[in-house]
Amino acid sequence: MSRPPYVSFSVRPRGRRPGSADIVDAVLAERARGGLPAGSRLAPVRVLEQQLGISKNTVQVAYDELVARGVLETREREGVFVADAPDAPAVPAGLEPPPLPALRPAPPMTGGGPHRDGISLSVIFIDPDLLPTEKLAECARSVLRQPGFANLYDAQGYRPLREAIAARLNARAIACDPDEVIITTGSQQALDIVARALEVRRIGIETPVYAYARLLFESLGLAITPLRLDPFAGIDLDAWDRQLAAGRPGLVYAISSFHNPTGYSYASHELAGLLELAARHRFAILEDDWGSDMLSGSEYRPMLRMLGGGNVLYVNSFTKKVLPSLRIGYLVADRALVPSLVAMKRLSTLGGAWLSEAILAEFLERGYYDGHVETMQRATDARYRACLAALEELMPDGVRWTTPGGGPSLWLELPRAVSMPALVAALAARKVWIDPTTAAFCGEPHLHGLRIGYAYPKEPELRRGLEILAEEIRRLLP
Repeated sequence: MSRPPYVSFSVRPRGRRPGSADIVDAVLAERARGGLPAGSRLAPVRVLEQQLGISKNTVQVAYDELVARGVLETREREGVFVADAPDAPAVPAGLEPPPLPALRPAPPMTGGGPHRDGISLSVIFIDPDLLPTEKLAECARSVLRQPGFANLYDAQGYRPLREAIAARLNARAIACDPDEVIITTGSQQALDIVARALEVRRIGIETPVYAYARLLFESLGLAITPLRLDPFAGIDLDAWDRQLAAGRPGLVYAISSFHNPTGYSYASHELAGLLELAARHRFAILEDDWGSDMLSGSEYRPMLRMLGGGNVLYVNSFTKKVLPSLRIGYLVADRALVPSLVAMKRLSTLGGAWLSEAILAEFLERGYYDGHVETMQRATDARYRACLAALEELMPDGVRWTTPGGGPSLWLELPRAVSMPALVAALAARKVWIDPTTAAFCGEPHLHGLRIGYAYPKEPELRRGLEILAEEIRRLLP
C-alpha cells in the first residue's frame, strides 16, 4: 500500500542555519494553527536534511523531542506522523476543492480514425500495409547514429527538411526558399497558426470543407463566409463573387486537389476565377494542396500557388502519405509573414518534434519518398477502380458518386429519402462504419451522402463493405 504524501511546514531559523529547536517550534506552531491534523505524515528526515541544508542528526533530534512530548509518533516502515493527542486542537473541516474551470462545450467532432473491428468505409487514411515503415526505421537508426545530432530545435523547423521541401517545390515550378517554409505538426497546425495570426478576423471556406478546418476557424472566433461547392456541378464563381462581396473575408481557405470530403479537384478556369476574385475583393488565399501528388503518373494538377505566385499561402502534409503518426506538414509563406507565423507556432508548441523532422529529411534525401509514392499510387489506383466497379454493380438507382481520378476518397450521394442517422445505425449494427460528415457543412447541408475512403480497406473488405452499404440503402428507400 502506498504511503500518504507528507505535509510541509515552514521553518524560520533564529540564526543563519536552522537548528533542532527551530524545527520543534515550527511543528508546534503549524499544529496550533490546525495545519497538521492528527494522522498527517511529516517529511522524512532525508527530505528536511536536503531542504534545510542541515544534518540528519539535527532533524532526528527534533523529531525525537516531538515524539517524547506526545506530539508525533513513529510508525515502522511508514514514517513520522502527527499523534492524536488529547490536547490536540480540533481538526479543521476539510478544505473545499476549487471549482472546475468553465469550458466551452465540445464541438460536434466528425469521424476520426478507423475502427478496430469491422470495415471502415469513410476514413481518408491509407492502408497501413502500404506505408514505408521499414525504410522509415532505417532512416531513424541513421539519424540517431549521427554524431552530435542537435538536442535543440528551431521553431521554424529542421533546416535540412525545409531545404528538401523547397527543392521539391522548385522542381514543380513553385518558387520557394527554405526560409519561406515553416514545418508544422500536420497541416492542422499550419491552419491554426495562420488563423491565429490573421488581422482581419473573417475567412471564406468551401462548404462542405475539411471539417476540422471549419471547427478550428470557428473555435478561434473567425467569422465564416461559406462558399458552396457542388462536386457534381463544379463551382459557381458568380455565386462566390456575391458571397465574397457581402462577407468581405480577409482570407479564403481552399482545398484545390482531391477536396476533402468530396474528392473534387478545381478545374483550371476555377483556379483562375478564384485568383481573379481575390484581386477584385482584396482577400488573401490559403491553399491546402495535400492531395496533388496523389495523382498517379509524372504530372501534377495545377494549383493556386503555381498560378498565383508567392502571395498564395501554401499548405501540404506528409502525414497521410508517409506515416500518420509522424504528423509532419508544412506552410509556405512570403518571408515577410514568416516571423508572425513562427511566433504563433512558438506560442502554441514552442517547436516541433525535431527528431521526426530529421527522420523525414533523411527519407527524402535517400530518394525513398518518390518510390513510395509511386507504389502507393499504383495500389490506390487499383482500389479506386475496384470501388468504381463495385458501385456501378451494387448501388440502386438514384445513387451517384464523384470520380476524382486519384487520391484516397470519393463522395457518394444518396437519395434524400434515405435517412442518414438510420443508415449510420444500421451499418454500425453490421460493423460497417461510415461518417456522414455533417460537420463539414456550414448550415444545412446541400449534399446528402458520405465520403467513401477506398484507400484504407483492402479490396475484399472494400467490396464487402459496399455490398452491405448497398443492401441497407435499398432497405431504407421507400
